[in-house]
Amino acid sequence: MKNQLKDYLDAVNVFSALKEEPAWMLELRQAALNKVDELPFPRIERVRYERWPLFNISDAVLNGDTQTEGTIPSFDEMKDNPVLVQQDSTTVFEQLPQELVDKGVIFTDLFTAMQEHSDLVQEYYMTKAVPMAEDKMTAAHAAFMNSGMFLYVPKNVVIDEPIEAIFNHNGNASDHFYKHVLIVAGEHSEFSYLERFITKGDEAEKLSGNIVVEVIAKTGAKVKYSAIDQLGVNLSTYMNRRGYIMRDASVDWALGVMNEGNIIADFDSDLVGEGSHAEVKAVAISAGRQTQAIDTRVTNKAPHSIGHILQHGVIRERGTLTFNGIGHILKGAKGADAQQESRVLMLSDKARGDANPILLIDENEVTAGHAASVGRVDPEEMYYLMSRGLRKEEAERLVIRGFLGSVLTAIPVKAVQQELVDVIEGKLNA
Repeated sequence: MKNQLKDYLDAVNVFSALKEEPAWMLELRQAALNKVDELPFPRIERVRYERWPLFNISDAVLNGDTQTEGTIPSFDEMKDNPVLVQQDSTTVFEQLPQELVDKGVIFTDLFTAMQEHSDLVQEYYMTKAVPMAEDKMTAAHAAFMNSGMFLYVPKNVVIDEPIEAIFNHNGNASDHFYKHVLIVAGEHSEFSYLERFITKGDEAEKLSGNIVVEVIAKTGAKVKYSAIDQLGVNLSTYMNRRGYIMRDASVDWALGVMNEGNIIADFDSDLVGEGSHAEVKAVAISAGRQTQAIDTRVTNKAPHSIGHILQHGVIRERGTLTFNGIGHILKGAKGADAQQESRVLMLSDKARGDANPILLIDENEVTAGHAASVGRVDPEEMYYLMSRGLRKEEAERLVIRGFLGSVLTAIPVKAVQQELVDVIEGKLNA
């Protein structure tokens, strides 16, 4: 890495030109580079991550020379629903039924969207949900973003079939993985979106990831957002998923944090419109020597807004898992409701877990509450199961299923429930 991130200015200019980006995007990148070295890291309670290799930027990528050749997977499963598949920065499969095209739905890679719908992307890209200059990580993302996706569902459009995005990452290449997902739900639109991040390969070391997801839900929109994250062991990642939720709109988040590497996950919902609603359900498993810190925040900015957080995590071996749950009711948000529950189960004497609830209440006539716990498997429960003939590993797995079950059953999309159960089984059998 160069001495300072702003030293990449020439390379960033080349990358923007290669992607034929509009002038506003290049100006945003240049402004981000001017700020990034001076901005502070975002504060994540009880986790020190500032020395992680989060800024290993690949000059080759910025010069248009990626290392994905020969690694692009085939995608043979032909579905009728909207699907987009990317391998690193390359889109390898894209499908949007003509019926939805005719209704004005846009579902494509971010660079195509910037060329074909420049004004629309400019209106929402890092302007409402995640500001470019919020901190060092958001500025770095704005400067070095090298792939992404744009989904736009117009006013009153209801999509019954799930919209799927699969983002594959090559863990054998030294490319930085800076991906941006921008989702705009028009007024009174409704849809379900399923996202997967998957790393294949582990030969490259000290890889850097910076993922930003922005979901803008306009008046009356209803979005069900599900994600299953399986990023690789050598990828240190900052991930920021944030909803900007307007009047009477809702975003229902279902998040499976199943990564192998070190992760800072910042999951935020800004309830900016009266009657807006966010439900956050998250499950996580940490193992090996990895650190996963999940900072889940719901900010009630408007009257009668509702924000609920439910997150359960399991730690094996020497893993570390931290849940920070933050509920913030701002002045003026009368009638707001902020509730949270964070629970961590440790399966090893060397595991480290933390559930840190924070409630910030700046208004009267509101409802707020929290529950948090960190503990180990009940020996009596294990003894009972093993006395019925189960091996220790099988008994432990049953306990974990029960512990995570209350979150899994709350996930609104049944197919996501089952897929997440399968991923959890695979992670526990590893």
